[in-house]
Amino acid sequence: MGRLGVDVGGVIIELSDGNEDTSFFGDNYLRTPPLDGVFAALAALVPRFDEVYVVSKCAEPTEQRTRDWLAHHDFHARTGIGPERLRFCRTRPEKGPIAAQLGLTHFIDDRLEVLSYLDMVPHRYLMRPREDEVAAHRAHLAGVQRVESWPELVARISADAGQGTADRH
Repeated sequence: MGRLGVDVGGVIIELSDGNEDTSFFGDNYLRTPPLDGVFAALAALVPRFDEVYVVSKCAEPTEQRTRDWLAHHDFHARTGIGPERLRFCRTRPEKGPIAAQLGLTHFIDDRLEVLSYLDMVPHRYLMRPREDEVAAHRAHLAGVQRVESWPELVARISADAGQGTADRH
C-alpha cells in the first residue's frame, strides 16, 4: 500500500498561537491542542499503509517536548503509530534522506520548503500552508497537493488510492 510520513508542528500539533498558556514553546506545552481530526484521520490511514512514520525537524529540547506531548495525548494508542516509528532530525533538508531511507510514498508537511527536499516521494501534501512560506517556495508547488484539513487529506489519499497510486512501494 505504501509508506506514509507525517510532520508534527502544524500537522499533528497546532502551531504556536502566541498565547503562553497554550503555546507548544511555553510552560504549558502539553496543553497545546492537536489539529482538528488528526487522531481519527491517522487511525483511519494507518491500516491503509504498510508503515506510517512521524518525521519531525526540531532541536533536542523540542524533541523531548514532542515525545511528552504525544504520550500525554495518548497519540500512539489513538493512532496506531508506535513510538518506534518516530524519527527526528535537526535540519529541514535532513527529512529528504530519512524519507528515502524509509521508502516513503506519501508525506504530509505544513512547509513547502520541506516538501521540496522530498522529490523522491510521489505523493506530497501541504497542510494549511502559510502564504508567505508558499510565496518563498512557489517553484516547488508542482507535484504537491494543498489541503486545509485532515478530512480533506483523507479524501485526497482515498482518491489517490482509487487511481491505484497508493499501491506503489
